[in-house]
Amino acid sequence: MTSLDTPPHGAATDSKERSRPRAVLPALCLTQITGWGIVYYAFPVLNPQITAATRWSAATTMAAFSLALVVSGVAGIGVGRVIDRHGPRTIMTAGSATGVLGLVVIALAPNPAVFFAGWILAGLSMSATFYQPAFAALTRWWAPDHVRALVIVTLAGGLASTVFAPLAAVLADHLTWRSTYLVLAAILAVVTIPAHALALRAPWPAATPAPETVTATPRAIIRSRPFLLLGLALTLSAFAMYAVVVTLVPLLVERGYTTAQAAWVLGLGGAGQTLGRTLYAPLARRAGATTRTATLIALGSLTTAALALTPGPYGLLVALSVAAGMVRGNLTLLQATAVTDRWGTRHYGRLSGLLGAPAMTASALAPFAAAVLAPSLGGHPALFLTLAAMAGAAAVIATGASVRRDEPSTAVQGLPLHKEARTDRGLRTSDRPSAEDQP
Repeated sequence: MTSLDTPPHGAATDSKERSRPRAVLPALCLTQITGWGIVYYAFPVLNPQITAATRWSAATTMAAFSLALVVSGVAGIGVGRVIDRHGPRTIMTAGSATGVLGLVVIALAPNPAVFFAGWILAGLSMSATFYQPAFAALTRWWAPDHVRALVIVTLAGGLASTVFAPLAAVLADHLTWRSTYLVLAAILAVVTIPAHALALRAPWPAATPAPETVTATPRAIIRSRPFLLLGLALTLSAFAMYAVVVTLVPLLVERGYTTAQAAWVLGLGGAGQTLGRTLYAPLARRAGATTRTATLIALGSLTTAALALTPGPYGLLVALSVAAGMVRGNLTLLQATAVTDRWGTRHYGRLSGLLGAPAMTASALAPFAAAVLAPSLGGHPALFLTLAAMAGAAAVIATGASVRRDEPSTAVQGLPLHKEARTDRGLRTSDRPSAEDQP
């Protein structure tokens, strides 16, 4: 098994011996915890104080936050291209500095217009510092064993809310929301700017070769049927999963549980998300990319339907929430490996950015859409059934996103791609694919 701590200056002699700088993985773990915790998770904690102090409506402040997520998804396309060509150091360091500036603007905003401008800067920072750029960096430096590194960094990122939501609450108890954001901006600057600037200095290695029969250009891949269907499936799944997260507490309160009980169900679901990520590498070894994608999205549909149809007892609801969280945790890593599973690492940043942009937009719109749909559908149980059907449709769509030529379950684990390896649909990579499956 290849160690994650391969010496930083070891020469990369072939695709199996890659230079893996020691500082990169711990630095990205630290910056993911800090970035997600401060730029993302602090806002839900501070928003009630923001609306109370400014008298801006919750809809206004939430719209600004959602705009940041949309900006992040769109800007991530360009960020991916930059990382593919030049590596992550400059873009991630600049992203950290932009995040600090955005938080300062938010903290000092005298009106909603400036508040929105601050969140636009925060969205640009998210695009350059959150999971997508970190995944691109690790995929290139750790290929072909990148799944191990991706699991570790997402496990670390899962601690962001655990660390910074309580910290934001403590600060808000002693300071105004504006002062709290200024303190958090200082922490973000001290931790993430030097970490990205100093730890990501290693030479940017050449991408590992694509599977032998994958010769299409990025533009051809983007226009291909598998890419388009995969993007649609991930977008529908993201909308359904994020809508479930933001409406789980209202669903349980509607059924007579207290807010505290509902919050525990949601929180334990987050613990399930961390647990689920530890299971992804074994799953990737045993299931090809298409099977894995369709199965995980289908499991998301089933857990959502189960939550819709199960009024109790409380312990069963906790178990269902943990199961749903495990699925969400795996879906994060599924998207991180979707490109390399099918098309290799050479254009990972660009392709993953294009896959992630609509999914990020869908996740940003999900809270508002769910709030509108729930009353019109007759309540949250009906909403959850609708979301389950949406995820089910996504699972069906995902079955059409197979690229017949590769064997992704071995590719992501650092094993060689053999010409005679079987693919998801049982064809051999030495067989000529049909015209409709050419990217």
